[in-house]
Amino acid sequence: MTQFTLSQISQLTCEAFTEAFGDIYEHSPWIAEAAWRARPFADLDALSGAMAQAVRGASDEQRMALLTAHPELAGRDAKAGNLTQASSEEQAGAGLVDLAPDELAHVAQFNEAYYAKFGFPFIIAVRHHTKSTIMQAMRARLENDRDAELRTALEQVDEIGRLRLEKLIG
Repeated sequence: MTQFTLSQISQLTCEAFTEAFGDIYEHSPWIAEAAWRARPFADLDALSGAMAQAVRGASDEQRMALLTAHPELAGRDAKAGNLTQASSEEQAGAGLVDLAPDELAHVAQFNEAYYAKFGFPFIIAVRHHTKSTIMQAMRARLENDRDAELRTALEQVDEIGRLRLEKLIG
């Protein structure tokens, strides 16, 4: 993984910036492309904020596409090895690749119920959690109404993006 300084980032062309940061938000390089216009970036907060602003300024359809681009936690993409490197590392770090069969069944049931209710996968910044706190959050957030959960999911997406940026900024 290449690390960048803020000075280097601010000097990248749009194409190079999008190439380097296009996967910060899961399968959504349009966010990096939009954020590039806000350079130069004074600090990590400015870069992260530019990306979050791109999401806030997007259409409802773009935001929904962003949410649905995220994989289910411990879901079929994880089992098949089809996660992005970042998602794979994040889920492994939270213990989601080593779930006991009963835990895996619980997560699968939750993922199904959550998607049926909200129309997008459950999203949480797993680096801040353990498998236990993730399961607690799953149960609690299933009680949200759609608007509240949409806001929460987008906040979590921004937090995931910020955490990923922190790994890339030297």
